[in-house]
Amino acid sequence: MSGRTTTVGGRGWTLAVVCVATFMLLLDLTVVNVALPDIRDAFDASFTSLQWVLDAYALGLAAVLLTAGSLADRLGRKRVFNIGFVVFLAASLACGLANDAVVLSVARGIQGLGGAVLFAVGPALIGQEYQGKDRGKAFGIFGGVVGLSIAFGPLIGGALTDGLSWRWIFLVNVPVGLLAMAVSVLRMRESRAESAPAVDWWGMVLFTGALTLLVLGLLRGEAEGWGSAPIVGMFTAAVLLLVVFGAVEKRRGEQAMFQLSLFRNRTFNGVSVVTLLCAAATMSAIFLLVSYVQNVLAYSPWETGLRFLPLTGTLFVAAAISGSLTTRVPQRLLMGTSLTLIAIGLSLVALTGPDTAWTALLPSMFGIGLGMGLFNPPRASLSIAVVEPSKAGMASGINETFQQVGVAIGIAGFGAAFQGRVTDLFVQSGTGRQLGSTAHEFGEAVAAGGGAEAAGRAPAGMGSALEAAARTAFVDGLTDVMWVCAAVAAVGALVGFVFIRTRDLHESARGDLAAAEDTVSPAARPALKAVGAHGLPEDAAVAGAPVAVQSARAGGEA
Repeated sequence: MSGRTTTVGGRGWTLAVVCVATFMLLLDLTVVNVALPDIRDAFDASFTSLQWVLDAYALGLAAVLLTAGSLADRLGRKRVFNIGFVVFLAASLACGLANDAVVLSVARGIQGLGGAVLFAVGPALIGQEYQGKDRGKAFGIFGGVVGLSIAFGPLIGGALTDGLSWRWIFLVNVPVGLLAMAVSVLRMRESRAESAPAVDWWGMVLFTGALTLLVLGLLRGEAEGWGSAPIVGMFTAAVLLLVVFGAVEKRRGEQAMFQLSLFRNRTFNGVSVVTLLCAAATMSAIFLLVSYVQNVLAYSPWETGLRFLPLTGTLFVAAAISGSLTTRVPQRLLMGTSLTLIAIGLSLVALTGPDTAWTALLPSMFGIGLGMGLFNPPRASLSIAVVEPSKAGMASGINETFQQVGVAIGIAGFGAAFQGRVTDLFVQSGTGRQLGSTAHEFGEAVAAGGGAEAAGRAPAGMGSALEAAARTAFVDGLTDVMWVCAAVAAVGALVGFVFIRTRDLHESARGDLAAAEDTVSPAARPALKAVGAHGLPEDAAVAGAPVAVQSARAGGEA
């Protein structure tokens, strides 16, 4: 493995610290949703202010992922990781002590910047310590932690908010994080590229600016209007900055923070696209499902979290299994199958109806949990396997960037689609037609999870009818959007089966996975020979064989 490392420390400590840091930073992506009503009451905050509490963190998290990974390769991964830890913990303390919504939003943005550093560098730190089957197991644990942090968000947020105060969803990071950072300083090893080029400052500024404008436009598009001057301006400026960034990076060649030659690697493109599509489908779905259980079925934050334990438990078990399979089963099979299971799970949301109990979601939860658990370990492992070890930070940062952009696209796009669909369904209902010109306003309230409150403001004698119409519109709109999410996941499955190949990985990682490819060679050999006669690539046959066999924000903010 290229790169300079120290001899102090142990790989188990590295894995533990990275998992703790990842759990905290991803938990803060979802944990705030259940606390928004309390934050609104504490600060008398407007709906727009509450949106910024969510958006600021997502924006900070997405903006500097690639920059952080590239810096870590040059300056030292342990050093950059610990700097990110300090920023994250200081911002968490500021969030917990905030005295108004503006201060909280600014602190959340800074918290996201620190979290981005931890998220980008963490997989590279694991990759430097583990090889072969041990690497698969390590990334299995890491993938499980990623999924658990997302699924446990409502449960932990509800427990802290109901039992203590919303401030503790941030303050709890400080003691836990300080302990983890102490272990990092004392026990983790340092590593960096042996002959690191100078820091690509221009590349960092251009890419960070472009990604900031892109994600901000996605997050604010629904509120400002997708065709409004500010949003169109953000997207236009983002494209222009990306064009300039591409020209600068092409000129720098091997010295660039983002080597454009990676786009000639089919597996790199496949992993990036699959990561984006998976994040877009699953994160928006989880936000909307949490909104359904909490706002329509009227469960408390704690009760909502408990009812998502089937998804959480399935995810954890599947991640552990997937980690052990990464050196035994071809990576394309794991990636494609995981997205297939997610697509099936999302489509099973159709089993719910206006009058069904929360248990109607159980088949969907098991499918989504199984798919997400199988997906995260090979995704994290493949993200750094496409480059030489000295550039693992850059590769990890690129992949995490695709993931966060997928989250932003999914929440913005599917959130807007959900809001529009629920509003239309309500307006077109018999009760909506009786409300006349006010139906659209009521419909938007229903989409935001405020159906019960809207019913309380209804004209005399219409309360029960309005509540029933609101419930039907919400559930039907949820089902329609979940079908679209399932279709996106299915496209991701196809990309995973077709575009991921062991031959495209760096030689340092290819040997670890070669044995997995051999496990399907005997069965696939006749098919390979047959398609070979027709000039088709072998990978297409191997990918095609298993296909036949294996075949939220709007509500969270309310």
